[in-house]
Order: sequence, then structure tokens, then C-alpha cells
Amino acid sequence: MTIARLVGGVRAIAAAALVVVAAVAGEAGAQPAPGRPAPELAAGKWINSTPLSIEGLRGRVVAVEFWTFG
Repeated sequence: MTIARLVGGVRAIAAAALVVVAAVAGEAGAQPAPGRPAPELAAGKWINSTPLSIEGLRGRVVAVEFWTFG
């Protein structure tokens, strides 16, 4: 397998993944409303942190990783 074919395959997989993610996000209504502030973070049990608020995160770059068990 040549490097060009490998790169092409990886690009095709990445493009397909983006299409799937966009379709799922569109169905769930997960798109943010342009020009509106982010909604407040959901209440619940926080692990490895005290509860955070949107106001407390203002001006910071935030990466959010969602987990589910079940």
C-alpha cells in the first residue's frame, strides 16, 4: 500500500465521519444559536472539579468531553 492510497483512505474516513457527526448533530438540535451566549452547564455530580459556570469560564478556551455510562 502506498502512502498516497493510505492518506486518501484516511481522508475518506474523516470526511465520512464528519458527515455522520453533522447529521446526528442536526437531528439532535445541538447547533448553537449564533450570537447568543452558551447555555449554562447542566447540574449534576462533578468529578475532579468543583462545579463550573459559563461566567467563570468566560475568556478561556474550553474543551468538553462528554461521557456516558450504561
